[in-house]
Formats: sequence, C-alpha cells, structure tokens
Amino acid sequence: MQSNEVLKAIQSRRSVFQANFTDQEVNKEDILTILEAANAAPTHKRTQPWRFTIFKGEGLVRLGMELSRIYKTLTPPEKYMEKTEITMGEKATQSKVAIALIVNYTGDVPEWEELAATSCAIENMWLAAHSLGLGGYWATPGLINHLGNFLQLEEHQKCIGLFYLGHHETEAREPIRSPIADKIRWEE
Repeated sequence: MQSNEVLKAIQSRRSVFQANFTDQEVNKEDILTILEAANAAPTHKRTQPWRFTIFKGEGLVRLGMELSRIYKTLTPPEKYMEKTEITMGEKATQSKVAIALIVNYTGDVPEWEELAATSCAIENMWLAAHSLGLGGYWATPGLINHLGNFLQLEEHQKCIGLFYLGHHETEAREPIRSPIADKIRWEE
C-alpha cells in the first residue's frame, strides 16, 4: 500500500451507496469542509463553474417527492411502476445529505472544460468525504435533466448529478481496476 497519504486516499476511495449509510447526522462543518475541497479544484480562466444545492432534513423529503413526481410524470403508462416511484423518493431520504451538482456554464471557455472542472471539484468532494470517514455516491439518474425548475437553475446551468453523503460502517475493499499498462501507450 502507498505511504503517500494523498495517493493512498485516491486509491482507497470507493463509492458508498445510500443503503449503507447509518442514521448518524453529517454536521455542517464537515459539509463545508467537503465543499471547500471542491472549491480548490482546477479551473481554466478561473471560471469556477461548480455550484451546489445542499439538501438536509425536510429538504431531502422535498427532493424525494420531486424525484417521484418527475418519474410519475415522465414515465409512459406501460412502463410506470408504483414501486419505482416510491423508490425514487426513498433514495433521497436514505442519506443525511444530498448535494445537487451543478455546472454554471459561463461561455468564457468551451463547455467541456467547465464540465471537466466541475467533475474535478466532485472528485475533490469525494476525497474530502473519504478523508473524514464519510461515504459518498455520485448518482446520475436521468431524472436530473428535469430538476432545473426545482433547483431554480439559471438558463446557463445544468444539474449533472446528486452526491449522496453519509456516515457508514462498510469495510474497505480493494479496487477493481484493470492494469494501467492496458490503458497507456508510450511515445519515446
């Protein structure tokens, strides 16, 4: 195992799903520490395109209700399942915190650069949460494309996921990755 703490954190960080979260609250100080880590992400022309909406308590209930409503509204009758509608809402409340992940496209750089910068911010969040002993999961259900009004997004903003956060008691596990040698080519 790595002795470098940063590399160790990168290599040992894993997704922790909502079903594995405990009932322990995540305190505001830890949430702000995680978001400060996100704010340290690299960004071209300093556009800092990441934006976050944090849901706790009743906010999680409202988020769950909106996800269920969107599912029911958008799903064709022949594919609709009441159990799925209920599950959509319950997933939001299985964590103590959900953070809407938003890209604020400025027009100053290509959109892909601002998406990449926001993704770097999210990885920083994941690493910070991991370092605090918290679990996280970046969910990207198709329903996020319909959360704009609920999140009060501006025309140039887009939700790219929900980051669920919570305390957990899961065991560390080894990464499942193919060798890096299979993914590189040297030009010398």
